[in-house]
Amino acid sequence: MSKNTLFLKTVTELKDLFHKGEVKALEITQSFLERIKETNPTLNSFITVCEKEALLQAENIDLKFSKKEKLGNLAAIPLGIKDILTLSGVRTTCGSKILENFVPYYDATVIEKLKKEDAIFLGKLNMDEFAMGSSNENSYFGSVKNPWDLDYVPGGSSGGSAAALAAFQCSASLGTDTGGSIRLPASYCGVVGLKPTYGRVSRFGLVAFASSLDQIGPFTRTVRDCALISEVMCGHDPKDSTSSERSTPSFLKSLGKSIKGLKIGLPQEYFQEGLNKEVQKSVHNSLKILESQGAYLEEVSLPHTQYGIATYYLIATSEASSNLARFDGVRYGYRSPNSKNAIDLYFKSRGEGFGSEVKRRIMLGTFALSAGYYDAYYKKAGQVRTLIKKDFEDVFKKVDLIVTPTAADVAFKLGEKIQDPLQMYLTDVYTTSLNLAGLPGLSLPCGFSSKGLPIGLQMISPWFEEERIFEAAFLLESELKLFQKGFNIKV
Repeated sequence: MSKNTLFLKTVTELKDLFHKGEVKALEITQSFLERIKETNPTLNSFITVCEKEALLQAENIDLKFSKKEKLGNLAAIPLGIKDILTLSGVRTTCGSKILENFVPYYDATVIEKLKKEDAIFLGKLNMDEFAMGSSNENSYFGSVKNPWDLDYVPGGSSGGSAAALAAFQCSASLGTDTGGSIRLPASYCGVVGLKPTYGRVSRFGLVAFASSLDQIGPFTRTVRDCALISEVMCGHDPKDSTSSERSTPSFLKSLGKSIKGLKIGLPQEYFQEGLNKEVQKSVHNSLKILESQGAYLEEVSLPHTQYGIATYYLIATSEASSNLARFDGVRYGYRSPNSKNAIDLYFKSRGEGFGSEVKRRIMLGTFALSAGYYDAYYKKAGQVRTLIKKDFEDVFKKVDLIVTPTAADVAFKLGEKIQDPLQMYLTDVYTTSLNLAGLPGLSLPCGFSSKGLPIGLQMISPWFEEERIFEAAFLLESELKLFQKGFNIKV
């Protein structure tokens, strides 16, 4: 392990050290870059490392500090960015051959916001191709490995974002969540991951998978760090027509508040057969802690949960079929050198440029939208989506917060499910309903399996009320004291 161990510090700790003048931004950045060089050949979490750019950012921040110029709230904080968000001048591949050499000329809105706060960008993180996957085994650039056990998956599609953070390659990272792609890898890698309310964070500059489901969110090591970065990311953006005009509250002010009298709903559909016993035990132990702090537990029902996976995959693949039509080998991206005419160019560029999972989902979505099947599949899925949302509306009339496991099991082995798409899709069984309803959800580490693999707990609040999640998550994290166990990783 590197002698310079600044990479072990949290965002909050690094921020305090820097503003006190005890360390320089350049020292912090060099520490993380050394860590990346040391561990990335094993983990494969970074696709592109922006070493020169990061060092230049750090030098400029140190210069501003020496001149006593005003600095942003994330000054000197090194971040990793999922390679589906545009970063001007840096290639954005989406984990796909078809965009292997694509370099955007503009920043995503979340990147703009982070730049204004003087965050440092270490590079672009590996992911399932076009965010389609639950294990990060669908990347053109190869699988990412779980830092807790290198034979296991980190979860997907934001597996690189979770693995890089868990392995101390960055102080925090950004991911995207279409059906659980932040929360699932957060659970598998033992970090905090937030999917905000749909519309809370601008999607401008996010390469779309399923536009009505996609949401950008942070991965952090602590709840406090998550609250800090979320405050920066959230807010209205006129460049995104789905962006909410609601003002962003101070999430940091939610931390440390009492949860006495908080009503927590436990959906019976999430605690049934198929739930790993060790996961169930860790979640119940956490619930006892919340109860001891004055919260009330109440069993509730979300009856349409059983249709969540089918509904999600019909809507997500249909939207993907539409969104990915732009990658045709003509305007940008990979162009097949073997084509003889325009039609041949489309077929070969897409056939050679897309991976098998992306092709599968495009075909499923095209079928669901086709004449004669639209009403039976896509339209019906939209109707069930409304029922799923109504379930949550009804439950939130009775309780303030919902708590569930993030996943039914801990991380599985690399290669274990890649040949069985149905089993892979079922790993999202506890997460997809939130995307269909547009709800916020946070995954928090709550224990470890007998194999030493992390277990995640999911907290869900009503729309635009993330403060409730932060209140309960911060208290639970303080009581569990699991953060120090992050040093048991295998890299």
